[in-house]
Amino acid sequence: CGAVVHRQKSNSIDRPLAFALSGLILFAIALTHPFLAMKSGGFVQETTLLTGIFELWKQRLYGLGALVLLTCALIPLAQLTGLLYVLVPLRMNAAAPGSVAIFRAILHVNSWAMMEVFLIGILVALVKLAKMATIVPGAAVMALGLLTVVTTAAMATLDPPLVWARLDRRP
Repeated sequence: CGAVVHRQKSNSIDRPLAFALSGLILFAIALTHPFLAMKSGGFVQETTLLTGIFELWKQRLYGLGALVLLTCALIPLAQLTGLLYVLVPLRMNAAAPGSVAIFRAILHVNSWAMMEVFLIGILVALVKLAKMATIVPGAAVMALGLLTVVTTAAMATLDPPLVWARLDRRP
């Protein structure tokens, strides 16, 4: 019938690779820099991205702390490093050992990486806390926002049929 069934995305290896690398850099910034500081009555309390997880753990909310750690830190980190592990060798017309299983896992856990939900929750809390104290956003807030965009862009520019075809041609 002459209809196009599938059209390959342009730069479908280079773009997700660049986004994944940018994401890892932003992830490092988000984890190592201050997330926000609250100033109230001369008292300043600074937090990092992982502070909330530690606080949940201290309050014996182990399940919730583990879920937040998993969906906001571990899965996005695994997704970005997995993309690099699969795409860097494909860029050089090779395939790393275990690429098929890792790529399958990346596609499977994509729906569990929920940094955007975490970010929206933080923004809602900031609006509510702004009435009680002065809130000073740190570099990690911007890094997390950009990381959400970059991770979404990496998965949106990825062309799974092309990756599967390249993984199939490996020696």
